[in-house]
Amino acid sequence: MSQERWDVVLQFIDGPLSYQGDIVCRGPVVRMGASPGPGGLLLDGYRGLDNRQAVITAYDGGTVAIAPVGTNQVRVAPHENVDWTEIQTLRGPVHLSPGSVFHLGAPGRGATISFIECRRLGIWEQRQILSEAGPGSSGVQPVRIQSLDTQGGVPRWLIPASLIVAMLTVVGLAIPLVEILRPDRIALGPVEEGKESYDVVKIEEVNNIEETLLTGMEGAFDAFVVSPNARAAKWEELHSTARRDDIFFKYVVFSMKQHAGARSFWSRLGEIHEDYAYVTEQLTKAELPTVFAAIPYRESGYRSRITSPVCAEGWWQFMPETGRRVGLEISDCKLRTGTWSPTKDFVPRGVLKNAEYVNYNPETGSAVCLLKKGCVVDERQDLARSTDGAINLLREAWDHPTTQESGSAVQITILSHNAGFDDSAHDGGRPRGLNMLTAYGRYLQRSKQERAPDFYGANILCDPTITDPHVAKYYSSTCGGLIPNQTQHYGYSIVAQHLLAVCFYAKHFPSDFPKSWQDYWLGDGYCQDINVPEL
Repeated sequence: MSQERWDVVLQFIDGPLSYQGDIVCRGPVVRMGASPGPGGLLLDGYRGLDNRQAVITAYDGGTVAIAPVGTNQVRVAPHENVDWTEIQTLRGPVHLSPGSVFHLGAPGRGATISFIECRRLGIWEQRQILSEAGPGSSGVQPVRIQSLDTQGGVPRWLIPASLIVAMLTVVGLAIPLVEILRPDRIALGPVEEGKESYDVVKIEEVNNIEETLLTGMEGAFDAFVVSPNARAAKWEELHSTARRDDIFFKYVVFSMKQHAGARSFWSRLGEIHEDYAYVTEQLTKAELPTVFAAIPYRESGYRSRITSPVCAEGWWQFMPETGRRVGLEISDCKLRTGTWSPTKDFVPRGVLKNAEYVNYNPETGSAVCLLKKGCVVDERQDLARSTDGAINLLREAWDHPTTQESGSAVQITILSHNAGFDDSAHDGGRPRGLNMLTAYGRYLQRSKQERAPDFYGANILCDPTITDPHVAKYYSSTCGGLIPNQTQHYGYSIVAQHLLAVCFYAKHFPSDFPKSWQDYWLGDGYCQDINVPEL
């Protein structure tokens, strides 16, 4: 991404800076607040603002965005004649256009500012220049140069020349200072060939995760997990750190570290970008969170002909009965005794022992799919058809009122792809304890909550390094929680893979993916902390 120098022109609508006309702020990153640091726009005299309230980024002139820092209040409107109490606060970057107005802080206090334009470096108006604040000194104010008197007995060229030298000196000093604004942030990136996918994170790894790494990824987690959950539940308080599922968040971040360190992971993202773009587009059309686009990566690595030991097949790894339930044709599959086609819409209970297409050895705990010779028709291997079916299945969980109100709708929906959401609707009303609707209801009773944003993290209790030779027992074990062992270590890698994919695709294939993904490269966007490799 080009980072050519552009400057931002602002005009204050109220407060002490409103008398100063257009104010030119040095880009491409403009931090604003009560103490924004070197190069920032110091909002002295405005009440109720954080030290760093917001950040504006301006790259290539046509791309200008504003974003809140953390959970600070920032509102944007097309003009100033609005009731700011009726404007929703931002939860991520949004683009600004000339004439846009934004309000920093709570309505009735803070600052209201109009964005005028972007200017390429070199177009400086001497009457209205906002210079750098002195580093580390709260008493140093931004300097505004209103006029120059060159008739005081000195050569005409001296003052302009001195100004140019001073500005170049400030720019030279400020560039390294901007880099230190993130003093301890850990950049993720490839360090070894590694694997395409990492399924589990060990408990001790989560317990010892670096706090600075967590700080850098809070925005990513908020954008793709918390925000969809908050919209579904109509529960703005979910954005507060007090409501965040910290255990799940830590597993996601460590999984990001695992995947980002592997060149094989990034290479695979490059190979599948067209398929990932297609799934993302279909999810967007269906008004489902785009994080679900990583489910096929976790399931099959975005490969069509992958078969599990229990005969899950294709991109989304549907069991035969589940595929039938979501409208896929699966017929005339070859068994040793002849051909077989699914006739029910739910997977048999105790699938390892009771499915006629699985050969299970209780002595070794191993299972073998007996349909490996394939089916005459199997739409699980068709990306378009299976993605349509997956969207139908995801909606069973996502659209349910209990899921919507939970504060953990993203997590419940992802986990349902592995353990099922509510098979009782297709199995004569008989509930299954390992389904997510049942598990979530039990957790509400156990935790005595009305809704539970911490549902997933509180139920990651099984140590993934301990395996049981009897697969059926190991799969259903919950280790004292309410989610089966395999499902406990299923969801966090999906979220981690997607958060990295957003940065990779926004860098290399921006036109194929949502434009909003590019915002995470701007300013303090989380992609700034990820060393995305070149193709």
